[in-house]
Amino acid sequence: VRVARIFNTFGPRMHPNDGRVVSNFINQALQDQPITIYGDGLQTRSFQYVSDLVRGLIALMNGDYSQPVNIGNPDEYTIKDFATMIQRRVAGTKSQIVHLAATKDDPSKRKPDITVARREINWSPEVSVATGLTKTIDYFRNELKVHGTFSPIINSGT
Repeated sequence: VRVARIFNTFGPRMHPNDGRVVSNFINQALQDQPITIYGDGLQTRSFQYVSDLVRGLIALMNGDYSQPVNIGNPDEYTIKDFATMIQRRVAGTKSQIVHLAATKDDPSKRKPDITVARREINWSPEVSVATGLTKTIDYFRNELKVHGTFSPIINSGT
């Protein structure tokens, strides 16, 4: 048995209406809608690209380590900085960042400690968040061309 603790993962083929911050922000920017942040946007999150998750899970399954292992990217971003990063990467967007009331029980920080993953399964993320976002935005842009519009579930705190 292997136990992986998976942190925020994104990439092409994620569902455009899953309600997570990555898909919400990208969809809002591609459709020139306000990019909605709940609270002041100073809460932090870490995001990993899907291929890094898959490599981590394979390394864990093929290894001998049987204790829980965090699989995630320790690069930490404030939600506000992450929204700005997406806004800048979606060329031509007219979207503005807006702040709404904070959600209840929104954690102020989420950042994986991947020390065990590095030591026990020789794993760390390889794809930068910036590179992954470019690929994910391209995928969502193409999906939007095919399907016309998305109606994201707005929940930008996770």
